[in-house]
Amino acid sequence: MQRDGTVPLDETFTETIEHYGRSYQHYSLTNGTYFAPIDEDEISRLEVMHGVLSRLFDGRLIFPPIRSPRRILDCGCGPGDWAIEVATQYPDAEVLGIDVSPHMIPENPPDNMELQVDDLNGRQVAVSKFTFRSNHFDVVHSQMVAGGIHANRWRSYIRDIFRVLKPGGWCQMVEIYFNAQSDNGTLSRGDFPIDHALSQWSRQYLESQQPYKDPRAPLQLASWMRSAGFTEVESRLLTLPMCGWSSVPRDYDIGRSNTDNVNQLLYSLALYPFTQFLGSSEERSQQPSIQGLLSRKATTVTAIKSHFEPLRHASVNREILCGQGL
Repeated sequence: MQRDGTVPLDETFTETIEHYGRSYQHYSLTNGTYFAPIDEDEISRLEVMHGVLSRLFDGRLIFPPIRSPRRILDCGCGPGDWAIEVATQYPDAEVLGIDVSPHMIPENPPDNMELQVDDLNGRQVAVSKFTFRSNHFDVVHSQMVAGGIHANRWRSYIRDIFRVLKPGGWCQMVEIYFNAQSDNGTLSRGDFPIDHALSQWSRQYLESQQPYKDPRAPLQLASWMRSAGFTEVESRLLTLPMCGWSSVPRDYDIGRSNTDNVNQLLYSLALYPFTQFLGSSEERSQQPSIQGLLSRKATTVTAIKSHFEPLRHASVNREILCGQGL
């Protein structure tokens, strides 16, 4: 396995703090790296989401036309669900998963899988960029890392991926643009009492991420990949139903299986940025207690669920991009 540039794990990566009953990585909050929880509840949610995506992708793990990859890098691997499945599917490949949080990575990965704690922004102690040597990986997988990449890091992040790929290697990027939509327009008409809570969440979430993150980055990835030197860049937009509203059996099943993930995601992704970044410091100091937040959250989710089916046709767009190195 590739170990160039790695350093012993610094204890600062293991420190956690509690915020409204959820556990967060102290390093991530201090450095503006990642604002979502890293506790067991979040790990369980990510595992549910992996199952949903597996259905959405019809079980495909790697979209580019590559048969027998030797080295695979998974950026922002989280609990390692994708990396574990890839390591199992390609037992002769070396799979390396990296994540900023040691609290999430699995304890007993397959024999051909290795895990590394690293900050994709290059802020790890004594490390200024990717620790991997050039022309090394056959596949680099980057999925749902928009919440962990600084707004000004995206272009150099993609250039780093290009550098570590072998000639002819492939990059696969999967991201969600968290702007909830409905194919029948009811989500944006405001003709229901909550006007609509899901639309409000989307607007406030996008606002809370700036200037730390670029929640609209998924819309620009194809252009950035081409600028970095990737060829054969293909962008595929998939609609991910947020509940079981579709009349198409496959999409209905995906939406139903996604409901629990969405209910938890609305709270876990928003709790820290909503309470820390939205409004002035005086407004934040006047926010309700955790009991009030939980009550409001429960009310909002109930309202969202009641209007999801079947009127709202709510969904988000998930973009899959594949690019080949030179």
